[in-house]
Amino acid sequence: MSDNLLLDDICASITALGPELVEVQRDLHAHPELSRGESRTTRLVADRLRAAGVSVRELPGTGLVADLGAESPAYRVALRADLDALPVGERTGLPWASTTDGICHACGHDVHVAAALGAALALKEHEDGLRERGLAVRLLFQPAEEVIPGGALDVIAAGGLHEVDAVFAVHCDPTLDVGTVGLREGAITAAADRVTVHLTGRGGHTSRPHLTEDLTFALAKVVTELPAVLSRRLDPRTAFALVWGEVHAGQAANVIPSIGTAAGTLRMLDAAAWATIGPLLAESVQHVVAPYAVQAVLEHVQGVPPVVNAVEAVEVLRQAATGAGLTPVGTVQSLGGEDFAWYLQKVPGAMARLGTRTPGGHTFDLHQGDLVVDETAVTWGARLLAGAAVAGVVKAAPESTVAGW
Repeated sequence: MSDNLLLDDICASITALGPELVEVQRDLHAHPELSRGESRTTRLVADRLRAAGVSVRELPGTGLVADLGAESPAYRVALRADLDALPVGERTGLPWASTTDGICHACGHDVHVAAALGAALALKEHEDGLRERGLAVRLLFQPAEEVIPGGALDVIAAGGLHEVDAVFAVHCDPTLDVGTVGLREGAITAAADRVTVHLTGRGGHTSRPHLTEDLTFALAKVVTELPAVLSRRLDPRTAFALVWGEVHAGQAANVIPSIGTAAGTLRMLDAAAWATIGPLLAESVQHVVAPYAVQAVLEHVQGVPPVVNAVEAVEVLRQAATGAGLTPVGTVQSLGGEDFAWYLQKVPGAMARLGTRTPGGHTFDLHQGDLVVDETAVTWGARLLAGAAVAGVVKAAPESTVAGW
C-alpha cells in the first residue's frame, strides 16, 4: 500500500471517529483543569488509549506518553497536545460550557487533545501499515503549557523525546477558516517571559505626599516608563512588547500605600536578544524608580524561546495537509509564546496553525472567555497530525538551526 492510500485509510477512520472525538472535546471543554492539575483529563485520555490497545505511560503528576507502531523503528514521530485550561471565566453560553467557575479552555487545548487522541486511535487501527514502513508514533499529552517555563520541560525530563526523530503539533487559530492550516518556515512564535516588579516605600496620607515615598505614583511610572526605556535601549529589530496584566497598590483613596506590584509579560521576536535581556531589564527598573526613593525588586522569570519550525518539517506538514484534504496557507510570526519551542531545541519539527473559524462566521480571539471553535476542527486536526506521522522523514538539522539562535 502506498503512503497516500495509507493516509486515505487513516483519514477514513478519523471520519468514522468524528462524533466520538467531538464528544470528547465537549467533555474536556465542560471540565477544564488548570496547569499541573489535569488529573481528570489525563485519566480520560489514558483510559481511551488503553481501551484501544495503545501502550500508555503516565507521567509524574499529570500528562502521559503513548507509543504505537513499529517496536524497533527506523523513524519515530512525536505528536504533542497540551492538556491545561486557563484561569478565565467562560462566556459562551454553550450547552457544554465550563462547569468550573473561573476556568475554561480559552486557548483551544481541548481541541488539541481531542485531535491528537483521534490521530492516535486512527493510527492504531492501521498499525500494521506503520510497522511495514518501520514507523513509530509517540503521543505527548503534555501538562502545563500555560505556565512559564512550561510543562514541555517536564515531558523532556521524563524521557518523552527519547529516540524521537521529529515532533509536530497544532495550535488553534480562530482567524483561519476551519479546513485551513497556517504554515510558516522558521520562527512562528516569540520568546515570552514573566516580569513582576515589587515596590516598597514609606506610605502615608495623601494630603502629605512630600512626607512619603509616593509608591502609587512610582508604580505608575514603572507601568508607563519601563516599556519606553526599553524601546530606546533595545535594537528595534528585536520587536519586543512589555505589556502589563496586573497592577495592584492600595485599598483606600486617601492613603498612599507602602507596597505595590505590577506584573506582565515581555515578548520578543529575536531569540538572541531574549537570551541577554535580564541585566538590561534589572538596570532599567532601578533607573525608573530612582527619583521616587522607593525600593524595587524585579522578578524576571525567563519563559520560552520562539518556536522555530524546521524547513523540512513544514514541508511534511504541507504534504500531510494536502493529502488529508486541508488547505495550507502562509502565516506570520506572532508575539505569542509557546513551550512547544523546548521540544524544537532537541529535535526538528514544526507547529501548524489549525483553522477554527466557521466560514463566514465571527472571528474570535484566544485567551478570551467567549472563544467558540467550529467543532469540525477536531477531525481536521486529527487528520493533519496523523498525516504528519506518515507523510515523510524530517532530517536532523544543524543544532543552530533547530535551536533558532
